[in-house]
Formats: sequence, structure tokens, C-alpha cells
Amino acid sequence: MTPPALHRFLRQTAALLLAGSCLWAQAQDSSPSYTGAEPLGTAMENWAYPYPVQMLQFEVEGRPVRMAYMDVKPQNPNGQTVVLLHGKNFGADYWANTLRAMSTYGFRVIAPDQIGFGKSSKPEMRYTFGMLAENTARLLDHLKVGRTTVIANSMGGMLGVHFARRYPERVVALVLENPLGLEDYVASIPPQQTPTLVNLEMAQTPASYRNFVKSYFPTWKPEYERFVEQFARVQLSGDYPRYAQVSALTYQMIYDGPIYNELPQLKVPTLLIIGQSDRTVFGRRFAPPEVVRPMGNFPVLGRAAQQRIPGAVLKEFNGVGHVPHLEQPERFHAVILDFVYGKK
Repeated sequence: MTPPALHRFLRQTAALLLAGSCLWAQAQDSSPSYTGAEPLGTAMENWAYPYPVQMLQFEVEGRPVRMAYMDVKPQNPNGQTVVLLHGKNFGADYWANTLRAMSTYGFRVIAPDQIGFGKSSKPEMRYTFGMLAENTARLLDHLKVGRTTVIANSMGGMLGVHFARRYPERVVALVLENPLGLEDYVASIPPQQTPTLVNLEMAQTPASYRNFVKSYFPTWKPEYERFVEQFARVQLSGDYPRYAQVSALTYQMIYDGPIYNELPQLKVPTLLIIGQSDRTVFGRRFAPPEVVRPMGNFPVLGRAAQQRIPGAVLKEFNGVGHVPHLEQPERFHAVILDFVYGKK
């Protein structure tokens, strides 16, 4: 066999082996691809929420928007209200067990989808935590709620800090559940152009998104597949390019709205609930591995945050990742009740 023929043979053999390995891998992976699923628009019209969803209409920078929210009133009210603030990659529906548990204990529980997320409007505009905090206060005014306990996860934790700094008189207590922003991302993660972020969003697949969501949870459970399904069905919609644009814009909000230096200025009772297995690093793919490696160490970050926040209480959840209220809901709610009722 001549050298050119040998090279062709080797290339063809390698291609066949690669194709065979890909087919084998696909056969081993039973995860759904959602190829034939019903598309979801950016307003998530056909996506089920655990309680009735209401809408508050107002204007932001001259643009009409609708803010979706659930308002769960207890059968036996204790006179107190809880507001739940979701993370970037979730909507208010992932608070289902907290809505149910806290209302059972007598709390009125309000869970909004922030503008740009979930069933709320998604205008293409500059997003800031100040704007989201103002929108949340507007919703509370509409519902005639004065003071409230704020429970906030991930990106919602950053919003919770901004809200508590802007409206301390309205916050009975602040619960920060694995919040982003406990370290200075700007010092380590280079800034990104919005078009670059949009292109990365557009290149996502259900499989890549599933791997991303799995990074939040040390133990993957079937019920978490719901988050992948929602993303995959939105991606099938003709509205997905706008969804990707807004996702990029809210990424920029996180980058531009740090809370690290705000923590010592908090003047409200604060509880930190920190899953000890969490290693989430905002924007990790944009920095070299050696830079990212020491970041996202939530056991260390939680203890440092406790020292930086006056009078903060820290509760560590072993074997738990980025979303303790989904991973250990009973303990999560019990710890909050102890804190709110002063049993520290």
C-alpha cells in the first residue's frame, strides 16, 4: 500500500472509530434531547407554576412591563411576610417547597419573577440590581406589604443585599442562601462583550446546559431535569435569540453590581445558609484554570462573609451544593424559622 493510500486508510479508519464511539456514547446517554417538545415562548406561557401567577404592570425607563408573582396567603396568618428572590438560572417556580412550607407556618409568601426572568417581561435594556430592588419595592407597595423577611438564593442573594442596603427599614431579616458575590469577580474574571455572551448562549445545547445545571448539585435527582426541559423548550422557540440577549444583559448586571464591599454596611439581621459542596464561580470559563481554581470555595467564603457582616449567623449544610432549599428543604426551613423567631 502506497503512503497516500495508507494515509487515506488511516483517516477513514479513524473517522469510522470516532463515529462508532459517538453512537455508543449517545446510546449510553438516556437523557432526553427534547427535539420534538412543545416550544416555550420567553413569557413561559405554558410552563406550570405551583401557585396562581398574577401580573403587576408598570413602566421601566418608559417601557411597559409586566412583573409576574405568586402571592400565597396562609390559612392561619402569623402577621409576617416572606419575599423569595430567585437566582439567575431559575424562576420563582423553583421556590415551590418554600412557598408551601412557609405558608404552612403562617407566613404570607411572595415570590416574584424579576423583570428579565421567568414569566415576567424581558426587555432588551441595561439591567441593574438597583432597578430590580426598586421593582421589588414597587410590588410590595402594590400588595400593601411594609416589612418583610427576604430569602434570597444565588444571584437573588446579590439582589437581597442591594434591597436591604436601599430599604433597610423594610427588611425584618435577610437570609442569604449560597449568594453570588461573596468574592470579587472583577479582580479575577475579565469583562466580556455582550455579543460574545449572546453567541455563547446561542451555542448551548440541552446536553451542555444539563452539565451546567449539574454543577450546582452534588447529587443529581430526576426532579432537577425540569430546569433543563424549560431551557430546551425555550430554545426551540423563535423567541430564543431575544431570550439569549436578555440572559447576556443580566450577566452584565451581575458583573457590574458587586456586593463584596456592601456586606459590612448591612444593618439588618442576616442569616447565611451555605451549602458546603458548592464551588460555583461566576464567569469561570472566561479566566484561566489557575486563576479560577482557588475561587468558589463556599465553606471559606461563608465564614469570611460572616465576619464581614455585622452580627451575621452562619449555618453550614454539609454535602449540599448551590441550592440548599431544593437539596435539604426540611432543614433549610427549620433553620430559617429558628432565626426569624430568635432561636439562634
